Amino acid sequence: MKKMKRLYRSGKERILGGVCGGIAEYFEVDPSIVRLLWTLFTFIGLGSGILFYFICWFVIPRNPKHRW
Repeated sequence: MKKMKRLYRSGKERILGGVCGGIAEYFEVDPSIVRLLWTLFTFIGLGSGILFYFICWFVIPRNPKHRW
């Protein structure tokens, strides 16, 4: 049986809260790409990306394997 992947905030690839780094680790892409897309979403969505980021920061748990 295949092990399920879990979404965690990254302790290795974090700048602020590790949300973009965690999403990048989950989808196995470069964190810079996720950060760029998140920034574009924030500008296009009239700042809603900032609110969504803080919601994700509190909802997505820390990665227990990373040093915080």
